[in-house]
Amino acid sequence: MVKDARQPVIVGVGEIADRPVHVMDALDPAGLMTAALEVAERDAGAALLPMLDRLDIINEISWPYPDPCREITDRLGVRSVDARYRPVGGQTPTLALHEAALAIQSGEIEVAAICGGEAEHSVRRAGREGVTLPWPEQIANFRPIRGGDFQSPLARALELTTPVNVYPLYENATRAAWGQSLAEGQRESATIWANNARIGAGRDTAWIRDEVDADAILSDAGGNRLIAWPYRKLMVANPIVNQGAAVILTSLGRAREAGIPEHRLVYVHGGAAADEPRDILARERYDGSVVMTAVLDAARRLSGGNFDAVELYSCFPCVPKMARRALSLGEDADLTVTGGLTFFGAPLNDYMTHAIVAMVGRLRDRCGLGLLYGQGEYVTKHHALVLGSSPPASPLADQFRLEEVEARAATAGPPLATSYLGPATLEAFTIPFDRDERPRFGVMIGRNPAGERVAARIDADDHATMTLLMRDQPAVGINGIVVEGENDVPCWRVS
Repeated sequence: MVKDARQPVIVGVGEIADRPVHVMDALDPAGLMTAALEVAERDAGAALLPMLDRLDIINEISWPYPDPCREITDRLGVRSVDARYRPVGGQTPTLALHEAALAIQSGEIEVAAICGGEAEHSVRRAGREGVTLPWPEQIANFRPIRGGDFQSPLARALELTTPVNVYPLYENATRAAWGQSLAEGQRESATIWANNARIGAGRDTAWIRDEVDADAILSDAGGNRLIAWPYRKLMVANPIVNQGAAVILTSLGRAREAGIPEHRLVYVHGGAAADEPRDILARERYDGSVVMTAVLDAARRLSGGNFDAVELYSCFPCVPKMARRALSLGEDADLTVTGGLTFFGAPLNDYMTHAIVAMVGRLRDRCGLGLLYGQGEYVTKHHALVLGSSPPASPLADQFRLEEVEARAATAGPPLATSYLGPATLEAFTIPFDRDERPRFGVMIGRNPAGERVAARIDADDHATMTLLMRDQPAVGINGIVVEGENDVPCWRVS
C-alpha cells in the first residue's frame, strides 16, 4: 500500500443541474462549469482553486465560445493556470483525470481540476421562445469535429455518421451472437435501463428523476417512438439538459497540508485505454469489441477481479450489455452509480465527469473499489479507470495505453469491397426511423464469398427484407445479394 506525499487523490467534487423558471436567467455552459468548480472546492473544504496548476475543460457543444479556456479562467480569476480544452469524446473526463493524476504523481503539478458543462436545454428553449440569451459571444455557424468526419466515403453515403445510426449495428449483431430473440434482447435492455432510472431518481442533479419500469421502456406509449431498430426514445442518450460537473485532485501531501480528512480522500488506482479504428467499416467485428474487452480486463486486474461499484457507459444499451459480459456481471447488477445517459442526462462529452462525482460519493460512503468505463464516438475510444477509498498497492503505471491491442485492431478488419455486386451474407444492420415510426432506410454490413466486407443500403419499400430484419429471431447470417442502387450507392436485398 503506497502513501507517498506525491500520490494523487481526489479531494473535491461538485455538480449542478440548472432549471430556471425564466430562460433568461439560465446559466451558460461556462457558468455551469464555474459553479460546479466552486461546489467542488467547498466539498474539499479548502481554498484550492487559487492554487490550480492545471485545468482540463471538457469539450462543450451547446454554446461554442471563441476561447473557452479564457472564458473559464477569467471567471475563476486564475489566469496563470495551464488550461487545456480537451477534444470530443465520451471517455475524455476519465482520460483527463488519469493524465492529471500521473502529472501529480510525477511532481509536474500539484493541484488540478477537470470541469465540463452543457446548456442545450436552455439553448433550445430560447429558440422556441424566440429570445436571445444574454450570454457571451459564440462562434457563428460552429460545427464540431465528430466521429462522422472520420468515416469512409461509403460509410458517409450510407449515413453511418451519427451514433444513433451506428450503435444498432452492435445491438443487432451481439443479440445474434448471444442467441437472443428480439424479445429477449429488448427485455435485457429494458431491465438495465429501468435499473438506471431507479438509480437516477435518487440523485438530485439527474435530469429525469422519475422511476421508469421495463415495460414503459419497451412501450410505444407517451411518445416513446422508435429511433433506430430496435431502440426506442427511452433507450438512447438524452443530451437536452443543463448540467455541469467538476473534480479537484491534488497530491496526498498537499491534501494533508490543507487539513482534508483522510476519509474524504479517494485514490486513483490506474486504468487502461485503447481505440478501435475510427472508420466503422474497418472494424474487425460488430458482435463485440476486442478492444473494449482488453481495456476492461486490464482494469479488472488492478482490482483483483472485483469491484464494489461500476459505471459502464450507457449511451445505447449494447454498450453496457457488452461491458457487463466482459466483466462477468449479471443482468440484474447495478451498472451505474450515476443514473445513465438517458435518465441522469447526457451532457454530451461531460457525462463521465458526473460519473466521477457519483463514484467519489459512493466510495466515501461505502468504501471499496469503483470502476469507471467511458467510451467515445462509436465503440471507438475506450478508457477504464479504477478509483478506491484506500491507497493502491503500487504507484500509477506511466503507460496505460494498450498499444499492442490498438495495433492489432488497426489491421484486423477485412478488406472493404466498395464496388462489389453479388451474393453477401449479413453481418450487422441498422434501420433508422422517421418521427412517424416509418423506416427511412436500412444499412447492411456483410461479407462476400471471398470474405471481403461489403456495405449497402436497404430500400425502405423493400418490405420482404425489412420484415425479415425485424423479426423476432436474429437475422444475422441470412443471405442476400448486392445490386446497383441510386447515386452509386449499392443496394442489398434478401435472396
